[in-house]
Amino acid sequence: MSSHSKEELKVYVYIIGWKGIVLDIEKASKLFKMFIGKPLGVAKPNPNTIYNAPLVLSMYETLYLCEKGVAKPLIHGVEISCTDLEKYSERIMPQFRRKYMVFKQLREQGYVVRSGMKFGSDFTVYELGPGLEHAPYVVTVVSCNDSLRAVDIVGLGRIGHSVRKRSVLAIVDEKTGSVNYIVFKWVKI
Repeated sequence: MSSHSKEELKVYVYIIGWKGIVLDIEKASKLFKMFIGKPLGVAKPNPNTIYNAPLVLSMYETLYLCEKGVAKPLIHGVEISCTDLEKYSERIMPQFRRKYMVFKQLREQGYVVRSGMKFGSDFTVYELGPGLEHAPYVVTVVSCNDSLRAVDIVGLGRIGHSVRKRSVLAIVDEKTGSVNYIVFKWVKI
């Protein structure tokens, strides 16, 4: 976690559906400065602006912060463990575990990871952060046991090309915990 201590950031996160909400405005602001979450009701938040609003976290961000000792998740007002949060997330979100493995690995490598839904992928990935650059990568997560057809590969390339981003296929082996990446880039010949 950056320059803030875990104790300084420790915060309750209220789980509602498949989102986490941070109501402590001061801590929400500190987390947002670290490119975690988005201020509630702000479509395109500016990283250089301080918002007086609760912070909305993805379940990936919430579990990540829980594992780091920062988030204390609450469901119906009852604090739950990181293990229980992971089980809850797996029940409500398809392929949560494998996608979380990719989210966590990319975040640990210093990337900023956001939803890729509007681009037809699982994640958008930034080197600097949203508001500072356009995301250079869109990431689609698959299991190493999945079968990919040629048309699937073409589709991945088209996703990246249509939004001018590099399309990344993250291949997860849940048994070993390994993730391999294939990057697709369109070139003019």
